[in-house]
Order: sequence, then structure tokens, then C-alpha cells
Amino acid sequence: MEALSDGVFAIAMTLLVLDISVPAGLDSADFHKELSDVLPNIAAYALSFTVIAQFWRDHRSILGAAPAPDGAVLGLTLLGLALVALLPFPTSLLAEYTDQAVAVAVYSGTVAAINAVHTALVAAVRRSETARGPAGPADGGPRVRRQRLAVDSGVTAVVFGAAVPLAFVSPAAAMWSWLTLVPLNFVIGRRRRRTQQKATHREPAERSPEA
Repeated sequence: MEALSDGVFAIAMTLLVLDISVPAGLDSADFHKELSDVLPNIAAYALSFTVIAQFWRDHRSILGAAPAPDGAVLGLTLLGLALVALLPFPTSLLAEYTDQAVAVAVYSGTVAAINAVHTALVAAVRRSETARGPAGPADGGPRVRRQRLAVDSGVTAVVFGAAVPLAFVSPAAAMWSWLTLVPLNFVIGRRRRRTQQKATHREPAERSPEA
């Protein structure tokens, strides 16, 4: 399953670049015009490559810590791969029709759907582990990482999902709304670090009476 996932992610990343090209045989003026026209494609490629790379990293973290996958895990994995393989199409729409509400909404909806599937996949892995009996103490690290991935994916799904109806009001505002992930991730990461620091300080205090 990991090999299949890696192959789909690699193909999706490669397909993103196919829309970036400049015709041959142009004079200087047409060359510079075509080069200027291809800049939105490059920007969309960079955005979607980053998105897919993040999905790939999270996907491997989720599957790497999972027990033998059950039907729900397999189904959600295949659904997520199908959406990742679809991403080059909305990327192309976004690059060519940035000012069109449907193009921005389709891209936002696809990214939101992939993140929602990842959130559901974490829950499915957790249920699969629970069904197999209590986990050992070594599972604490992977479990915390999966919880972090679930929160991050859930927040991203909400932000991009909210951009879908916003796109029909203002495509530009919908795309700018994606940037709210930057402060949101900063705040979430800061709270996460504070919680970890409190837990680290609490452990020596709990062990001190025994010493």
C-alpha cells in the first residue's frame, strides 16, 4: 500500500509540470509575452507541489504507524490517492482561470477533501488499533504524531472548505483566505509546544517523591 501511494504521489507531482511550456520559434516580443503568461502556471505548480509533498509526508506518517490495514483504512487510503491524482486538473484550472469562481472553488474543494480524508484516515487507524487491543507504551510517540496530523489536516480542511463558497463572492478573497493557515498553524504550534513543555516539567515533579 505504501508503494502504491508513493507511485501515485510521484505521478501526480510529475503531471503538475506538464502544463508549463513555452512554444518554440517565437521572436523576442512573443517570447517575453509567453514567458509572462506562463508565470501563473509556475505559481500554481509550486503551490500544488507543496500541497502534495505535505500530503505525502503526512500519509507516510499515518500508514507507517498503522497496524495491518482493515477495510476502512484501505478504502480511505484509495480515496485519498484518487483525490491526489485528481489535483493536477484543478491546478491547471487555477493557473489558467484565476479570476473564475468555479476554478478557485474546485481547487479549494479538492484540497479540503484530501485533508478531510486524511483526518478520517487517522480516526480509522485509531479505531483499528483499539479493535486489536491495548497498545504498548512505545505507541505513545506515533499516537501523538497522528493526533497532530489530524488537527493540522482538520484545520486545513476547514480553511479550504470555507473558501469554496467565498470563491463565488470573490475569487481573490478566497485565495487570500488560504493564507490564514499561516497564523493558525503558528498559534496551534505554539500551544502544542507549551503543552509539551508543561508535560515535560510535570514528569520530574511526579517522580521526585519516589526518589
